[in-house]
Amino acid sequence: MDIRPILSTLLRHRTAAALIVLEIALSCAIVCNALFLIAERIDAVSRPSGIADRELLQIRLSGIGPTENADARTREDMAALRAVPGVAGVTMVNQFPFSSSASNSGLTLSPEQERASLVAATYQGDEAMVRTLGIRLAAGRDFRPDEFMDATALEQVTDYSTLSSPTIVSASVAEKLFPGANALGRTVYLGPVPLTIIGVAETLTRPNEAGSGNMTDSLILPVRNNYTNGGSYMVRVTDPARRDEVLAASVAALEKVDPNRLVIDQQTYSAIRDRFFRADRDMIVLLSVVCLALLVVTALGIVGLASFWVQQRSKQIGIRRALGATRGQILRYFQTENFILATIGITLGMLLAFGINQLLMGRYELPRLPLAYLPVGAVTLWLLGQIAVYGPARRAASVPPAVATRSV
Repeated sequence: MDIRPILSTLLRHRTAAALIVLEIALSCAIVCNALFLIAERIDAVSRPSGIADRELLQIRLSGIGPTENADARTREDMAALRAVPGVAGVTMVNQFPFSSSASNSGLTLSPEQERASLVAATYQGDEAMVRTLGIRLAAGRDFRPDEFMDATALEQVTDYSTLSSPTIVSASVAEKLFPGANALGRTVYLGPVPLTIIGVAETLTRPNEAGSGNMTDSLILPVRNNYTNGGSYMVRVTDPARRDEVLAASVAALEKVDPNRLVIDQQTYSAIRDRFFRADRDMIVLLSVVCLALLVVTALGIVGLASFWVQQRSKQIGIRRALGATRGQILRYFQTENFILATIGITLGMLLAFGINQLLMGRYELPRLPLAYLPVGAVTLWLLGQIAVYGPARRAASVPPAVATRSV
């Protein structure tokens, strides 16, 4: 098809054509960045924790009583929880993935190193921690019973240079500290304390991003917690369908041990995770609505302009039909015209999309917009334009030549 008549017509209607081009450019720029942000949020929401999400419960209590009774009361509580029907395991941890607070430590490859090689979330737990949380080891072994230390005893240590400990690290920590090499048996340092890596977890996500932009850098220390350390009981159930039932029975068992304590939290881990990602899910919905609204407005603009031009060019359409133009040729004329406008708008929109992304990168530390999102946005708007213009173009093509000629 000869596009010179189309270009000539568009030049005679510069204002209307420019408005559609601008609308498509803005839609392309915003939609590309919005789709990128939606994909980022979806990746965050679907990020694996490294633990048995659907099988875990959390119970946190207050009012333990005198500090010297903390270890004994903790053991009594855990025995009561293990006796609850439907409980597969119990542990007390200082933190867990996707929680509001985090304990982090800097790791070095030598005690003289001044700056940490990386910052990792530091988990502490008892002999049942790895098994109860469902942490999978990609290599190495779990801790032995004789490798654990009570947190109360650790607090009384005055010279940390006399300590040493085995540790389990996440796969990301192992790869960053010893890229391409076997991390098992290697030594890293937490301040002056040497840690020997005895195991590598497939995944163990950080509680949150505080202290590091990487959510996968974690380590586990064999330290038994109690109430004085602000820990939480984590209970693993045998059947996820019975979580609510087991949670109620577990709280009742703890209250039977000591009815004077206050239950601060009692919830499934799935609820904890859902709350952590609530803002991300809200952002996904909001950006999806914005994208949909922009596409609808753009489509309506294209339909409105095409309908206006069909009405204004009734005589031209009638003459072309009288000279032998088929309905298909009239239809292709308007679709080609829209394709040209969409292409110009999309080209400008891609440049604008990069500009918006640079602004977001500078102000909100977002990653660079991948090039793959540009053709996605372009194809979306091309298809939208062709669908939107099809109705007006079809009406123009269906007008008989005699009627079109008499209408002006």
